[in-house]
Amino acid sequence: QVQLVESGGGLVQAGGSLRLSCAASGRTFSSYAMGWFRQAPGKEREFVAAISRTGIRTNYADSVKGRFTISRDNAKNIMYLQMNSLKPEDTAVYYCAPGTTTTGPWDNYWGQGTQVTVSE
Repeated sequence: QVQLVESGGGLVQAGGSLRLSCAASGRTFSSYAMGWFRQAPGKEREFVAAISRTGIRTNYADSVKGRFTISRDNAKNIMYLQMNSLKPEDTAVYYCAPGTTTTGPWDNYWGQGTQVTVSE
């Protein structure tokens, strides 16, 4: 079992930046891929980005390509999501989850999420 704690969210104006963190414990962090997901009010949870166990391979949703960068530090058991050029449509609760590869499948372990709000 793995425990996940997301942090780093907040309120930012359109065009601004935020860096999210996902701290993991309970399993060997470097043994699994990691992904970021988000859920906006009234919408289903959607895939945002993923990174392989070693960090060599990444995968992004088309909506965030060129703006978001995913990374991980296996020595610290932390994954990051650098979000630049934020848009109001990026507003959502962001979650992280472990998985098998950068395209899933994803384990059904979720943290409490971190709220990102982007104003006009």
